[in-house]
Amino acid sequence: MLVVHHLNDSRSQRILWLLEELGAPYEIKPYQRDAATRLAPPELKAVHPLGKSPVITDGDITIAESGAIVDYLVRKYGKGGMGVALGTPEGEKYNEWLHYAEGSAMLPLMLNMYVMRLGEAGAPLHPRIQSEMANHLSYVEGSLEGRDWLMGSALTAADIQMSFVGEVARAFGQMATYPNIKAWLERFQARPAYRAALEKGGAYNLGPAK
Repeated sequence: MLVVHHLNDSRSQRILWLLEELGAPYEIKPYQRDAATRLAPPELKAVHPLGKSPVITDGDITIAESGAIVDYLVRKYGKGGMGVALGTPEGEKYNEWLHYAEGSAMLPLMLNMYVMRLGEAGAPLHPRIQSEMANHLSYVEGSLEGRDWLMGSALTAADIQMSFVGEVARAFGQMATYPNIKAWLERFQARPAYRAALEKGGAYNLGPAK
């Protein structure tokens, strides 16, 4: 049985969403962040040495890293849907999105989160971080111009992999100048599969605005 080792308020929420879109059977093994440190519990290290989430186990296969998990699930359970065949310009762009989400787009957002915690000590870093966030969010904004989804008229796993980037950016109050990203967020958060994943995954502070 496919098991998602799911940490609350984490990237693993998008894995649940993907599985709901695919209609694939799975189980959830939940883990809770430490209330004080917000770190994952040590029990996750028994699943994967990094002790991070998301992690999936599928029989004797264990996979960490969101992009690798998304790729595996689409290939094994997608039945031809949610992905784009490689070897075409569209397929290579789809593959780029899968890697871009964590390879480049999340870096300035994570730096912003950590530097905010430094208070005045982090002030000298803010202009550079803001510049990088604007660079990446402008790229996503332009990619969504005139289309509902990153690959065009149909939702793909690229949107699901990139969803966390949009949700974190919104949490940092970045949506005022990015109407395409804002509309994309609202579009995917209204999907029945997204809502079903929230119900199964539990509390997720980056979900639909209250």
